[in-house]
Amino acid sequence: MSAKRSNTPPSFAALVGLRVAVGVLFLIFAEYKVLGTQFTLGGGMEMWVRRFLQDGAYPCMVPVLRNFVLPHAHVLAFFVAYGELAIGLSLLLGIMVRPASVFGFLYMLALLFSSNYPGPHAPFWQYFGASLDHSVLAFCFAAFAFANPDEILSVRRRVKPSSRNER
Repeated sequence: MSAKRSNTPPSFAALVGLRVAVGVLFLIFAEYKVLGTQFTLGGGMEMWVRRFLQDGAYPCMVPVLRNFVLPHAHVLAFFVAYGELAIGLSLLLGIMVRPASVFGFLYMLALLFSSNYPGPHAPFWQYFGASLDHSVLAFCFAAFAFANPDEILSVRRRVKPSSRNER
């Protein structure tokens, strides 16, 4: 009995594995925010924003954090929590991967510029070193947005396409 060989290149399978891993990671991020109330209703979001402001946000983000995010922290906390849940489910299930990846990329950029400023006199390379918390995930999201990692290990592929073309 011969095993069925896949036509999927190993590099593509690796990208799909990375997509699933990042999806699980985002589900972990979302779990405590969605199932608990500390982040959304208990001031958790405000605490993080204040920490970003204290520890060093990029100068362009300071007014946004102070004048928009902090005054609306409770509402935005729900967007963050359920946004992370949506991104995680999308990546894990392989549904709407491209839009979720675009939003994930933008979210990582917002976090990067809110929290990873090495200072005005830091050498150029330190900007990249300080950004590793968020830039690596931003690069993953960019790869998912430009590739088609929802082609395998996807709920979308398991559901039969609609019969639009059967007229």
